Amino acid sequence: MNTTLLRMSCATGIGLTALIGMQAQTKKPMPSPPAETSQTVDGKKVSIHYNAPSMRGRKIFGGLVPYDKLWRTGANEATSLKTEANLKIGTATVPAGSYTLYTLPSTGTWKLIINKQTGQWGTKYDQSQDLARVDMKKKTLSSPQEVMSITLEPFQGKTSSLHVRWETTDVSVPVTAE
Repeated sequence: MNTTLLRMSCATGIGLTALIGMQAQTKKPMPSPPAETSQTVDGKKVSIHYNAPSMRGRKIFGGLVPYDKLWRTGANEATSLKTEANLKIGTATVPAGSYTLYTLPSTGTWKLIINKQTGQWGTKYDQSQDLARVDMKKKTLSSPQEVMSITLEPFQGKTSSLHVRWETTDVSVPVTAE
């Protein structure tokens, strides 16, 4: 290979590597980073994957997230539930497997929607794929929570609870391993 061409090729490679390195250093954090909550019951894992948006000075429920309209319960990709155990979520029987979780926020009782369709973007919802809709209890947080969270509380025996918290809202539903 021509030595001039070899030097140019090496210089281009070094320049490209430096540019990629600079981009990595200046890359801003994602506005709604990926998050996960998981617990194990009787040696079987139950996990929820979601993207956690922030308030960033916005009115959330009744504003950014309208009441009485389906919400992807997070941001970006659809929120997913994977369970190795058969569960009872609220009044719904949920066999071991993979699901998508949506919510229907309301000024009163919220609904958790457990949907059999998986792998879709968060706004791609097919109601005909609903496994169940269950009521969630709503409480007011004592102070606003900036970043949305979904948690599965540690199982006490076979009982846990799933919480969605954001702004001043905490909605929850009991989860029991069967």
